[in-house]
Amino acid sequence: MARGYRDRADDSLLTLLGDMPDLVSNLVKAEIDAGKAWVRKTSKDAGMGSLWFVVALFFLFWAIPVILTFAIAGIASWMPVWASALVVFGILILTVLVFGLLGLLRFRKLTKRENPAQAVSEDIRLVREAGDERPREAADDEF
Repeated sequence: MARGYRDRADDSLLTLLGDMPDLVSNLVKAEIDAGKAWVRKTSKDAGMGSLWFVVALFFLFWAIPVILTFAIAGIASWMPVWASALVVFGILILTVLVFGLLGLLRFRKLTKRENPAQAVSEDIRLVREAGDERPREAADDEF
């Protein structure tokens, strides 16, 4: 008799059927409580995971200028600092242009694609045209 369970082997069928609503009610309440606990724990874990991602992005944000400064300092060993900074800037602008062009091409591809509403309207138009042509052909065949 662990956890407050009692032996119901000697209970009659009517007693068991009478206890059924309480048992179902307790089961539903226990399931709702378990669901609430799961949502609470899952949302806490998701919040903490999101926080760690934000912290990682914060440090990545500050790592980018450091690596760019490192590149400028490295190139400065062959040329003046201002020229090496200009070279790194040019490489960054070229990278922005390439990725911007790739994004523009992707959006152009997206706008050329037929959306489902256009496909349905085209199908309706074709069905109406096919319906309009049949009576004319039947009328032409009769004469």
